[in-house]
Amino acid sequence: MNKILLITRREYISRVKKKSFLLMTILGPILIAVFYGIMIYIVVNDELGQEKKDIAVVDRQGIFKERMESTDLMNFIYSDSTISSDPTSLTKFYGVLEIPVSKNDGNTVSASFRSRENVSIQVKEILERKMETALEKYKMEQFGISKTLLDSVKSEVKLQTLKIDQTGEAKDSSTELYTVLGLFLAAAIYIFIFLYGVQVMRGVIEEKTNRIVEVIVSSVKPFQLMMGKVLGIAMVGLTQIIIWVVLSGILITVISVSFSLDSLPDAEQLEQLEQSGQAVPISGIQGLLSSVTSLNFPLIILTFLFYFAGGYLLYSALFAAVGSAVDSETDTQQFMLPITLPLVFAFVLSSSVVLRDPNGTLAFWLSMFPLTSPVVMMVRLPFLSMPEQNWELGLSMVLLIGTFILTIWLAGRIYRTGILMYGKKATYKELFKWLFYR
Repeated sequence: MNKILLITRREYISRVKKKSFLLMTILGPILIAVFYGIMIYIVVNDELGQEKKDIAVVDRQGIFKERMESTDLMNFIYSDSTISSDPTSLTKFYGVLEIPVSKNDGNTVSASFRSRENVSIQVKEILERKMETALEKYKMEQFGISKTLLDSVKSEVKLQTLKIDQTGEAKDSSTELYTVLGLFLAAAIYIFIFLYGVQVMRGVIEEKTNRIVEVIVSSVKPFQLMMGKVLGIAMVGLTQIIIWVVLSGILITVISVSFSLDSLPDAEQLEQLEQSGQAVPISGIQGLLSSVTSLNFPLIILTFLFYFAGGYLLYSALFAAVGSAVDSETDTQQFMLPITLPLVFAFVLSSSVVLRDPNGTLAFWLSMFPLTSPVVMMVRLPFLSMPEQNWELGLSMVLLIGTFILTIWLAGRIYRTGILMYGKKATYKELFKWLFYR
């Protein structure tokens, strides 16, 4: 045990003292905060960088003429049918929207849009939405329905989501907040497992290539060497994550508050909104803050650290086994796919299937399977009902620990043989034989 601790200490200190570690530890949170601020700025100013597009509308039926209203991003210019056959029309306009007569059945309108470039999904959606609105206006006029009457029928529904805790008290909950938080935690674990797991593999390959390992294993057992490297780099990762979380949290909070204060109405605007009966924006911010306070942050932080450590130790043992079986990093590709595929699979499903139904059957089993649970459980965590579903979290942790112990044992048997093998490319058959060498 003392030898494992010595190797762990050596790996930790040698990496923490590197200028690259110190540089990225400081620059990482700053870069995260900068990108966060840029994203918020772009979202708030959604028209940033977009040019107004002139679109010629050829309406052979006359249904849409003067009924498609221009927007800040799109200007509709109604033209006659000759423009659609004019080759120079596309040089004057962004595109030509042609609505024929023959393919219209009253409810469905088939139209074509010709442009000099591939049309973005936003442009297509705006055109379809504008045409649908214009067609509705035309039908209302035909049936003698005024727009005022239709607007009086339309209603707005605002749904407030509440979560009942074990005491029976109802607290505000925000599905959007839980979704963003779950994805952020899952992405962090996904990235850090890859980042530090690959460091373990590269370190093993480097020591094996330089023949340093031959000297080291004369004093320690291969398993002790592997565990020391895995634990040392794990400590480096935890150190960097804690610093990043603290600094990023402070910077992101400052940026969020700055944008929130800029978007809040002043006293005069608040009075006008209240007199007109409109919703006051600050209520949405208060609801969000209430949802944030309902989160169990100590549980979330401790669970994140556990799954980061468990997922990292599980995958880094496999990365160490791969590094011991090859002589160069280019030879690792044949072994990397089976290791990384479950991790990629977990992240892809977390951002789709799991988010749609966090407490569904598939989400449950993915959060139990040890190779996918570190990522999937982070997405499910904000949606779990505590303490009713504590057993799910406990079972997932027990399975992860058990699989980690088994993986360490298997990887150690491959490592002890592969670390001293040179000049021969290992195959899956060879790796299987190494498991049973005495």
